[in-house]
Amino acid sequence: MTSNLNVALTGETATLALGAALAVQAGPGRVLHLSGELGAGKTTLVRGLLRALGYAGRVKSPTYTLVELYTISGLSLYHFDFYRFSDPKEWLSSGFREAFNPETLCIIEWPEQAAGLLSLPDLSIRLQYLDAGRDALLEAHSPAGEDWLASASQRYCSR
Repeated sequence: MTSNLNVALTGETATLALGAALAVQAGPGRVLHLSGELGAGKTTLVRGLLRALGYAGRVKSPTYTLVELYTISGLSLYHFDFYRFSDPKEWLSSGFREAFNPETLCIIEWPEQAAGLLSLPDLSIRLQYLDAGRDALLEAHSPAGEDWLASASQRYCSR
């Protein structure tokens, strides 16, 4: 059961809009994986999602802190960045496993740095550079992910 959607992102505004489209179905118990080269727009996408959820504060990349926690209207959103993991086993000793539960929304940048130790996410997004911007490939990996993808597709593509 894998559905996917490929969208062109012509700039920062489009990346923020995709994040906003994802916000509608972003909720407790969901997991989103974000992959792509440095500077591909992963944190920008998260910023768009957070803004659409009503978060007005600064959204920064958790590259050095490894995780940023945002609490919005009772939702706990964990924004992880595993870029600095040099060995997938660092995931095991990080203590982050407890954050993945039915009450939280978890977004992981660089999930491949914990390869083989993470469960499949509900939704994964791979951002890649193109000549005139970026491309985003969204893939659902669960029934919740299918709903999330359908909702985001409808909102993003009809804007």
